[in-house]
Amino acid sequence: MSVVGASDDDLLCRVLLTRVIEPGDEVGGRWVREFGVGEVARRLKEGGAALPGASGKRWAGLVARAEAARPRRDLAAARDAGVRFVSPGDAEWPGQLDDLGDARPLGLWVRGRAGLRMWALKSVAVVGARACTEYGAHMAATLAAGLAERGWVVVSGGAYGVDGAAHRGALGAGGATVAVLACGVDRPYPRGHTQLIGRIAEQGLVIGELPPGDHPTPSRFILRNRVIAALTRGTVVVEAAHRSGSLVTARAAQRLGRHTMGVPGPATSALSAGVHDLLRGEAVLVTDVADVVELVGGMGELAPDRRGPVLPRDLLDPAARQVLDALPGRGAARPAEIARSAQTAPDDAIARLYELRALGYVERHGDGWKLTRQAVMSVRGAHGPC
Repeated sequence: MSVVGASDDDLLCRVLLTRVIEPGDEVGGRWVREFGVGEVARRLKEGGAALPGASGKRWAGLVARAEAARPRRDLAAARDAGVRFVSPGDAEWPGQLDDLGDARPLGLWVRGRAGLRMWALKSVAVVGARACTEYGAHMAATLAAGLAERGWVVVSGGAYGVDGAAHRGALGAGGATVAVLACGVDRPYPRGHTQLIGRIAEQGLVIGELPPGDHPTPSRFILRNRVIAALTRGTVVVEAAHRSGSLVTARAAQRLGRHTMGVPGPATSALSAGVHDLLRGEAVLVTDVADVVELVGGMGELAPDRRGPVLPRDLLDPAARQVLDALPGRGAARPAEIARSAQTAPDDAIARLYELRALGYVERHGDGWKLTRQAVMSVRGAHGPC
């Protein structure tokens, strides 16, 4: 197995440590930073004096794990499953993961043909409730499809609910998606998503910190979310209750200086309560893909202005519209009065009134002018029913 940027010894040591140190363990990360992966692996395999910050009980447990680790066997199993190991410093390593500091992954197991570093440069996380509503699934799939169509990579956790809808939306649009798992990437979880994760591996990427065959735990799901947050330019939360794990992703994104976005839901929905809490803070409300891309994209990728339908009066020349607005809602007014209200000269007001008469907006009424029924309806439409 060829590895760019890492020696065989460094590779084997990192693979060994993925069996020993749990994802996101900042104490273990500090050991690697201060002593190097080779020294940390050696001390664990030899079972010598504990490294700083480890109790005797914890050190004994880590040493037992190190004794059972077989890094060459893990690499062989990965190779057989079409999985590669990417280390920090490799050409494929996404540099934004370094923002995690001592909680940075020791390495990533990657399944799929695409290059992770390049894909991560233009990626957005779409996460949310597992037990989502039809609305949540629809919004996740629609956002993901729109992002994929615009050339963005959709990153999520491969779970039921919003995660699965986001992956399917991106795949259905023929786009790119990445599933970040809390278990070995050769062991799809949840089981019900085996086929979906297989499709993602064929069309996109499946990545994780844990070695082949390793199983998920509740804490691993939570710690996995920091990778989703760090890997992407921003995180969109679609439905989340107050204790949803997707809020962990959003808060990690905020700590890392990434964009945090939320899709609002019904005020009465408990599944949107967590999103609404985010929106009361620093998160940005988004309702469609244009909103998302405007926030995370480059210069010039602006969302269209939000406005109601174009009314006939909107197409009038500004000066003519100003005269039209100067006419009273009921009854007639003389040209001099209309000119004063429109802040223009009487001659100009008269000229505009004749233009407006030709368009059906005003009519002569003795010495004055008044709105036609068409104009009254247009004015009411412009201001709405209230």
